[in-house]
Amino acid sequence: MPAKGCYFLNAGEEGPDQDALYEKYRLTSQHGPLLLTLLLVAITACIALIVIAFSHGDPSSHQAVLGTAFLALAVFVALYVLVYAECLVRRWLQASALLIWACLLTLGYVLVFDSWMKEACSWEQVPFFLFVIFVVYTLLPFSMQGAVVVGVISSTSHLLVLGILMGDFSMPSHQVGLQLMANAIIFLCGNFTGAFHKHQLQDASRDLFTYTVKCIQIRRKLRIEKRQQENLLLSILPAHISMGMKLTIIERLKERGDRRYMPDNNFHSLYVKRHQNVSILYADIVGFTRLASDCSPKELVVMLNELFGKFDQIAKANECMRIKILGDCYYCVSGLPVSLPTHARNCVKMGLDMCEAIKQVREATGVDISMRVGIHSGNVLCGVIGLRKWQYDVWSHDVSLANRMEAAGVPGRVHITEATLNHLDKAYEVEDGHGQQRDPYLKEMNIRTYLVIDPRSQQPPPPSQHLPKPKGDAALKMRASVRMTRYLESWGAARPFAHLNHRESVSSSETPVPNGRRLKAIPLRRHRTPDRSASPKGRSEDDSYDDEMLSAIEGLSSTRPCCTKSDDFYAFGSIFLEKGFEREYRLAPIPRVRHYFACASLVFLCILLVHVLLMPRTAALGVSFGLVACVLVLVLGLCFADQFLSCFPACVTLRAIAERVETHALLRLSLVILTVGSLLSVAIVNLPLLFPLDVVEPPGNETSRRAVSSSRERIMCELLPYYTCSCMLAFIACSVFLRMSLELKAVLLTVALVAYLGLFYTFLCPHWHCCSHPTKTNGTLSSAPGCPWWDLKMMVGFYLVLFYTALIMLSRQIDYYCHLDCLWKKKFKKEHEEFETMENVNRLLLENVLPAHVAAHFIGDKLNEDWYHQSCDCVCVMFASVPDFKVFYTECDVNKEGLECLRLLNEIIADFDELLLKPKFSSVEKIKTIGSTYMAAAGLSVPSGQENQGPERQHAHIGTTVEFSIALMNKLEGINRHSFNSFRLRVGINHGPVIAGVIGARKPQYDIWGNTVNVASRMESTGELGKIQVTEETCAILQGLGYSCECRGLINVKGKGELRTYFVCTDTAKFQGLGLN
Repeated sequence: MPAKGCYFLNAGEEGPDQDALYEKYRLTSQHGPLLLTLLLVAITACIALIVIAFSHGDPSSHQAVLGTAFLALAVFVALYVLVYAECLVRRWLQASALLIWACLLTLGYVLVFDSWMKEACSWEQVPFFLFVIFVVYTLLPFSMQGAVVVGVISSTSHLLVLGILMGDFSMPSHQVGLQLMANAIIFLCGNFTGAFHKHQLQDASRDLFTYTVKCIQIRRKLRIEKRQQENLLLSILPAHISMGMKLTIIERLKERGDRRYMPDNNFHSLYVKRHQNVSILYADIVGFTRLASDCSPKELVVMLNELFGKFDQIAKANECMRIKILGDCYYCVSGLPVSLPTHARNCVKMGLDMCEAIKQVREATGVDISMRVGIHSGNVLCGVIGLRKWQYDVWSHDVSLANRMEAAGVPGRVHITEATLNHLDKAYEVEDGHGQQRDPYLKEMNIRTYLVIDPRSQQPPPPSQHLPKPKGDAALKMRASVRMTRYLESWGAARPFAHLNHRESVSSSETPVPNGRRLKAIPLRRHRTPDRSASPKGRSEDDSYDDEMLSAIEGLSSTRPCCTKSDDFYAFGSIFLEKGFEREYRLAPIPRVRHYFACASLVFLCILLVHVLLMPRTAALGVSFGLVACVLVLVLGLCFADQFLSCFPACVTLRAIAERVETHALLRLSLVILTVGSLLSVAIVNLPLLFPLDVVEPPGNETSRRAVSSSRERIMCELLPYYTCSCMLAFIACSVFLRMSLELKAVLLTVALVAYLGLFYTFLCPHWHCCSHPTKTNGTLSSAPGCPWWDLKMMVGFYLVLFYTALIMLSRQIDYYCHLDCLWKKKFKKEHEEFETMENVNRLLLENVLPAHVAAHFIGDKLNEDWYHQSCDCVCVMFASVPDFKVFYTECDVNKEGLECLRLLNEIIADFDELLLKPKFSSVEKIKTIGSTYMAAAGLSVPSGQENQGPERQHAHIGTTVEFSIALMNKLEGINRHSFNSFRLRVGINHGPVIAGVIGARKPQYDIWGNTVNVASRMESTGELGKIQVTEETCAILQGLGYSCECRGLINVKGKGELRTYFVCTDTAKFQGLGLN
């Protein structure tokens, strides 16, 4: 049945405002938190610079640096407050990003010029500009294009300024050229890794947004499915019965993996309750059978729906509950499910209104029909029995008496018992009904009856409110059924299941949204793209959809995600509260993890080029970088092994190895530690080899020794900033592994930071005095370093700690996003399963009301609100009753006033329903149960390709019906053995044309009508226990199928006269049926 995906955008289909939603989502989920992180780091950096300036030398000599630092600090603090309070809209957020970048760039150039003027060592501030370039991509809310532009501007401007200050453009120098080239490589690496970082984060963000949208859509679908489910259940069952049944279905569907199979044995629960002091009304349309024989299928369905729709309106106005429609018989109860003291008056008023409505039809159309109503007051058992085709029903002796009152009634009058009269409190005048003269049961039970006098009959008739009666030739040419249909359509009764197909809004109060924001009504949207310009209503529905999406996204993505209280994470971290979930996240495969290793290898290449350009080319340098290169080649070979299959087809295991890198957590973790550890080591390992502690003074005089020492110190001060940059690039290589564990990343970075600071402070401690002997030599970069205030030792530590802090905070945010992505995928999967369960529940419910081929008419891709009616040429109708149950049914304290008797009837009907699940009875459709009578039919839906088959196959469903009747008898025998009863089945079967349709808007009901149905019912009522009675025409077909039939003779059938009937020989049927098993 095409129920899935009918109401919403299909998977992967994006709405017209999806890009705008995504931008707003990134604004709230990533840009805000990352900007806060950067501002916090920048504020800390400004404070550290101010402290360093005041703690080293005279602060008055560094007014430019202090003034810039204080100004930048004020700007950063103000922006932090605004972003934290969520006061910056998207437009101003971009402007604030430019302002932050300008402040950082200005601070960097002030440091450059201040150091250059004071001829300090490391005056170029390359590490600081590398930091600025990297945060432009990772922490500032720029687009990829904007970040590239800003990063290139930052890089080229520094190179230009540096070249001018060093005089390289006026007096070119080989050493200066190499240093500028090294700076360009460092900046290029920062730009590339930052862009890679941003690209990966954008992909992850888009992925998370997609799952977020899917999760929200599924949640909306789920709410609407629940709403439709409730509407569907309440359209066939009262609320107090339906909720328990729905929960049972959901539990069984979840317990059993097979959703197509409806659990049987566990559904034998009895959903029946006893109610006292109610009034039961039976109403029958006199003359309708003759009228229906002249109707087309659509006319019959429209006529019944309009009549019973009108009766439903009258029932609602008079606080009555319609129970069931049996052909043209309508019965209801007042006092259910809540007891009403006015139940008798309600039923009498409803009966009078029904008679008046039919009277208006008769006067307006000239069709000779009338309404016969019978009412009795007493007690009832109400509920649902069986497993399939649930219909709310009532049982009791008082219900049977009310049915007798209708049969013994007078057309156009309301016939009541004395019990009902006693509850009327003289609200209506009555006259003797003489019911005992028309019904032997009433006479036997000595039931005194009355006819209610309609107060309206004693008043002058009001002006006619209905359509004028056709006159003259028009009346002669128009059939009675056409006149009836046209008049009844003017009543405008609702069509069946209109409430399911209508674009009905779901209350927003059903599902709260985070942040306390109330959602607007959610429209039921079809998968077809709506025309937004069609109507203001359509636009408002789309706005409602967008508003809900934004509300949920804003609730999901606070600007302070890592610090807010969450039901899923620990208070100060991104670790799941559920340990199993955290383990699942850490062991989950990481797609495209090979790209992380490739980017880390590029960082290694940049570090190698910087060392080759500037560092002394020693054997230790070649060995260390050669070993790391071998390690990286090995790692890349494992990661990209599947790419070599085209070159080496025989190496089939290479693909498995490459896949295991992504899927096997331990292998992946080992390769990450090996790669990152190698890069962190090679960035600094040559520094202690270049400047060992046990340095031996060269031989010679004091002047030559001082010259050699000065040269060594000068080289150290020139190269130290580049070792710092190499360490920062190694830090970046660690950060490009976005999905790596935050704890592991923090451990690696912390160990590296401690080692770096230890090496800088320990191995170079004898040489730090170089910074206190300023000597100026033109034409070289920092060739004569001097550090009157900007101490090189302090600045190296400052840069490393600054970069370490920024990366740790960035990694914390990214780890949160990765956890969030995993969380929403998990939620999406769970809610999708719940949605599928709801869909299957809806399907089961709908198929329990309608046959599958009829249910497809009301649900699916098309918006079908037309009447359902079908004319079937050859349908086999079966009525099977347990007449002995009427004798078995008693109402006493021992059996809880008949409740235990109904429990046995429920087991009988449920066992009968179980037979419908067998494949050989798939063509049999249960129609309804009437008391202890089971009604079914076969041949209502002919499978495609069987229309032009031979007579035997065309009539196979008649044999199937006989087999089904025999199976019912065998089931009943089994029940008798277990319950120590002697029930016997009485079956009547007939075949022929029928009209099928769905009627009733408040309680839609599938039914079949026609002479075939009436005769089948008479075959049952005039039959004998333990036998299957069929008509002469049906007998001829069964004999052609190989069944034996015994002639009973002529019997008198009400409304048909004398008919020759036959009994099917059940003892030989199962052996002689042609292939029906």
